[in-house]
Amino acid sequence: MSSTLLNGHFKTIETSSLVDKVEANLVELLQQQKLKVGDSIPKEIELAEALGVSRTVIREALLRLRMMGLIESKKKKGSVITSPDIFGNLSKSMNPHILDPGTLKEVFEIRLVLEIGMADFLFHRITKADIKELKQIVANEPPAAQDHLFNVEHEIAFHGKLYEITGNETMKKFQKMLLPVFDYVHNSGLLKKQTALKTFVSHKELVEILENGSPEQFRNGMRNHLENHFARIFE
Repeated sequence: MSSTLLNGHFKTIETSSLVDKVEANLVELLQQQKLKVGDSIPKEIELAEALGVSRTVIREALLRLRMMGLIESKKKKGSVITSPDIFGNLSKSMNPHILDPGTLKEVFEIRLVLEIGMADFLFHRITKADIKELKQIVANEPPAAQDHLFNVEHEIAFHGKLYEITGNETMKKFQKMLLPVFDYVHNSGLLKKQTALKTFVSHKELVEILENGSPEQFRNGMRNHLENHFARIFE
């Protein structure tokens, strides 16, 4: 009985390995044919003949590509190439409760880098209406916000608007995924606790730089704004 189960187990691994190879070959084949988003891909039987495998294997490999968002089914067109949502699967994995401490700290660091690095995009794309909205956002923050290291509501309102101003939709989606991790890491004890907070550039001061300053001044201001976070990582 155990022999039968063992043989069946080996067979499963073998089939899975074949589907893995066919999946990779399919992607390569579609690239070779220079198919673009919206183009129909060859039918299952044609793919099976081209790759020398059964239609069952092709079907399973295509299912994987659908799950990744690389292809989708269209009426009268069959399966077509699509532009995948690169954060679709990633967002399901970006759960702070299932990521290991090392990964959580690295994700925390990614957001710090993004917000310092967005200066040139902000100055190139910001409008007077954006400045007005940012001023309204910081006006709604309590006076004590200057002394607080992290408040998720203030962060979402202010930093979320900055990501919006960049005009980069991918960056905006990424920020929404990073915020829960950022908040979790801050409160989880993964980083060292500081006995006293250092003075840092406030949201209001960052708005003043955006209105009257330069990208370089904003980079320095944002770095200072995030100083307490960096201190918790490096100290």
